[in-house]
Amino acid sequence: MKMASISGACALVFGSALAVPAAAQSSVTISGILDVAVRRVSNDGVGSANAVVSGSNSTSRLNVSVLEDLGGGLKAGATLEHGLMVDTGAVATADKFWDRRATVSLMDDRLGEARLGRDYVPSYSVWTRLDPFSYVGAARSANLISATPTGPIKSAYGSAANTTVRADNTVQWLLPSGLGGLEGGVMLAAGEGRDATAGRGRVVGARLGYSFGDVSIAAAQTETRNSLTTTGSFKDGVLGAQLQLAPVKLGLAWRTFKLADSKQALLMASASSSFGAHEVKASWVRSNFSGRVGSTVIDANDSTQLGLGYVYNLSKRTALYGTLARISNDGAAKVVVTDGPAGMAAGGTSKALEAGVRHRF
Repeated sequence: MKMASISGACALVFGSALAVPAAAQSSVTISGILDVAVRRVSNDGVGSANAVVSGSNSTSRLNVSVLEDLGGGLKAGATLEHGLMVDTGAVATADKFWDRRATVSLMDDRLGEARLGRDYVPSYSVWTRLDPFSYVGAARSANLISATPTGPIKSAYGSAANTTVRADNTVQWLLPSGLGGLEGGVMLAAGEGRDATAGRGRVVGARLGYSFGDVSIAAAQTETRNSLTTTGSFKDGVLGAQLQLAPVKLGLAWRTFKLADSKQALLMASASSSFGAHEVKASWVRSNFSGRVGSTVIDANDSTQLGLGYVYNLSKRTALYGTLARISNDGAAKVVVTDGPAGMAAGGTSKALEAGVRHRF
């Protein structure tokens, strides 16, 4: 993938703006989600802890979206998303107010969308669609994806922000809709000094998906280089599929993180169903480490998570929900559900129960 491929597509979309009339119609929409829950986490050998947490069904956020119809099939748009913590009123990310998304776009009905700014990386976009818990809450697949254990993510980023979810300074081209079930896009992000301390890096990624009937398949690859990836790119690959067997949706996804001789592989199987005001969902996620970091063998750092959730929709805007989660660790692994007591020994089990309310506005 070369910079010219994105630059050319962007030029086509941006260039078409020259031919449209001056008159245009625009709209600004302010919306958001407030989600708060109570959670109890029990970790082997260290007891239990209770907490009030934000965003366990959907991430609490404030959204501002702008759309302007420029005519001739061309539109301009902008999106700002601010994550917030309902339990404390704090911002979700201390150093970024618009931490979730901050993008400006030009969209053409025939040529697709050129989008610039902070956004989700291709691998995350595919993976999270297949996670019935949407990467949040006690049973989120993100419990098993972190820079805490020795492995490729920690080696590539240390304690800095990583690109397993979002990247700064991106330029994207997204396929137009109406291609008979085909969708996807490509992304580049400028390294801007390749400063690992600031969580920056040069990012190259792409995703492609296809839906036909009740089946959809998708794949993505994202590669990052920064000042810590001296032995090659950090690679994040995803392959997944969904099958709709009304009223049940089944999913299967495979994700790998690689850097030099270290690898983390995740396998996720999921099921969800909606009937009337009710939603039921479940997932099984297995994390397997292999290889080595330097002279440290990481083969024993494996974990398995089971999650079960229920949502009752009081209206189109408001819902009540409950989630159960259990993480079983093998060998040296000690993955836990967040907000539990610290100090669990390797190989222990972490269990969680939460109940909450979500409101959209």
